[in-house]
Amino acid sequence: MFHIFTSLADWTLNMLHVPPDSSFGMALHFFVEDITKIFVLIYILIFIISLFRQQLSPQRIERYLAGKKRWYGYMLAVFLGVVTPFCSCSSIPLFIGFLTAGIPFGITMAFLISSPLISEIATVLLFSMKGAGPVVALVYVLVGAVIAVIGGYLVDAFHMEKYVIPLTSEPQMQYACQCKCSCKKTFKQKLIGNVKYAHFFAWDTLKSIALYVFLGLVVGAAIHGYVPVEFLGKYLGAGNPFAVPIASIAGAPIYANHVGVIPIIQALLLKGVPIGTALVLLMSITAISLPEIMMLKKVLSWKVIGYFLGYLIVAFIIVGYILNWIL
Repeated sequence: MFHIFTSLADWTLNMLHVPPDSSFGMALHFFVEDITKIFVLIYILIFIISLFRQQLSPQRIERYLAGKKRWYGYMLAVFLGVVTPFCSCSSIPLFIGFLTAGIPFGITMAFLISSPLISEIATVLLFSMKGAGPVVALVYVLVGAVIAVIGGYLVDAFHMEKYVIPLTSEPQMQYACQCKCSCKKTFKQKLIGNVKYAHFFAWDTLKSIALYVFLGLVVGAAIHGYVPVEFLGKYLGAGNPFAVPIASIAGAPIYANHVGVIPIIQALLLKGVPIGTALVLLMSITAISLPEIMMLKKVLSWKVIGYFLGYLIVAFIIVGYILNWIL
């Protein structure tokens, strides 16, 4: 299925007369194969997901979550976290909306953890890339879901809702899509409108993240072609007992999205970095960021934010050691 991208990279090296076994050849092959595959997959995936997201509104989600049993609510929040954010909005405004709607704090926290932690795009890319595959993609989703559910449960168990800063009014969130359909429109007209919206949203999203993908691939290609295996093995390899904590802490200050990080993770896996360590780096980079902390400070006390950050780092470290031991 993905052989066409490998063939394109082979053809590029052949046309440029670049030896495939040279450092530059390996780096260029990695770059060409992945940049074509990632852009195609991102467009197709976002197009399909956009069609699904149009059927969901914040109000509908609040109705789904309100009044549900806690464990059911945790799992539903994780699912909704995977398929968000909505349109151009981030998960933080929706998280605030859940709080103002009276949805239990633990359920909203499970959503907050899972939304940046688990990405459908990252899942598909992990599934399709060399060095990872279906097993790694499945582990990535399951681990993220477990971390989010347990995080939400602990928030409720320790009654941390008392540390939420009261909101004077519900934040103004713009969720309106370009595809508002009148009830008078026919099914065909609605379908055409939905498809047009999905195309424009997928294309705009692709343009907005293109630079991050490019930079991530440049770094990944450089690692793949030029960084010696011995160097990575020294700091992130299985022989270093502190590799997992290093990956967890090193990834936290970095602010990047999944599609920009995935090429780097692939390069690390191909260089022999253990799966647990590589996934910890991916989750740490994408789930913890300074802008997110600053936004959370508007509704959460530093005590809850400290729990949020500490829990994620500890959970990542535990998961990393377990995965490296099992896989």
